[in-house]
Amino acid sequence: MDLEALYRDLHAHPELSFQEHRTAGIVAEQLSALGLEVHTGIGRTGVAGVLRNGDGPTVLLRADMDGLPVREETGLPWASTQTAPGDDGNPVPVMHACGHDIHITCLLGAVERFAETTDDWSGTLVAVFQPAEEHGGGAEVMVQDGLYEKVPAPDIVLGQHVTPFPAGMAGAHPGAAMAAVDAFEVTLHGRGGHGSRPETTIDPVVMAASAVMRLQTVVSREIAPQDTAVVTVGTLHAGTKNNIIAPSATLGISVRSFDDAVRARVLDGVDRILRAELQASGSPHEPTTDWGERYPVTVNDVEATARVNAAFAAEFGEEAVLEPGALSGSEDVGNLATAAGVPLVYWLLGGGDPERVRAAIAAGTVETDIPSNHSPFFAPVPQPTIDTGVRALVAAAREWLA
Repeated sequence: MDLEALYRDLHAHPELSFQEHRTAGIVAEQLSALGLEVHTGIGRTGVAGVLRNGDGPTVLLRADMDGLPVREETGLPWASTQTAPGDDGNPVPVMHACGHDIHITCLLGAVERFAETTDDWSGTLVAVFQPAEEHGGGAEVMVQDGLYEKVPAPDIVLGQHVTPFPAGMAGAHPGAAMAAVDAFEVTLHGRGGHGSRPETTIDPVVMAASAVMRLQTVVSREIAPQDTAVVTVGTLHAGTKNNIIAPSATLGISVRSFDDAVRARVLDGVDRILRAELQASGSPHEPTTDWGERYPVTVNDVEATARVNAAFAAEFGEEAVLEPGALSGSEDVGNLATAAGVPLVYWLLGGGDPERVRAAIAAGTVETDIPSNHSPFFAPVPQPTIDTGVRALVAAAREWLA
């Protein structure tokens, strides 16, 4: 399998959450060619392959498949020019701005290695290609659609996520590795009218603007410095014309946290501020909340993580093993492990140009010089990223499939 060509093709043809039909078709075709038992359409567009090879544990390796509504600006020869219908039905640009194309490529490469070396291991390998990690909770949707009725329940769930760390490195953080996320849209209701007669209206734009600023105090003034939380207002939509006061305004909010008590306190603070802004403006209405993704903290099993990091040290050398710490980004891969009642190990894979990353670290310019996930400039170097990702998946899985 020409993994670099596959990666370039996937990168040039990203698909949004639950629209991954082309991607799923490629995955299913490759798994079938490798002789796996293939299940398609799980959780709408999810794919799972099963490779049975005698007695032994069952290991689940997971990759996510969806892209993001981002206009690519990498300038790569294989850059995406794709568009697709967004949430509102209007076309949006699409890009693999989070590296899921790397995840797919590496997992297919790992499956190929296992299919070619059946004399060297024993057990069952389950490869899960998940839709809608970015938007829609695809892991839980696959579980609810009977994933573990179609494929054997695993003894361990393993996976990786590419990051701007130097390519050639990999490593997992034990315990709470990635934050919980609560994503939602809140509509603030006012009373619309003519822009020339604001006294006859209750202006939701003013409400929204005030709320956005006040929400910045939830973490800075209500959460202890030793705790961690993030509140981001990523979208604000209101109005259609500059001389019309709209009847409502909608905020898109994302909350990240690592602790259930902190999570509850932040969400309570957000709700309290939004309600208070409505009351302060004289609105007779309650806010309307439309919940999106709600993923728990991604927790890596401590003992299993130690085994995986030791396998990486043996495979790549101690100097190539990352200790990334806990990240404020979020993931739904933990739902696959929770549903099966088994441990999870989810590690980070370096994808940044090593020379460029190290130069930026030395200059203290990482934040400005190294594009991160979800940036229109995010572009992992194909090699050694793909090779390392394949070897990492194989080394980790063989801890259980030896």
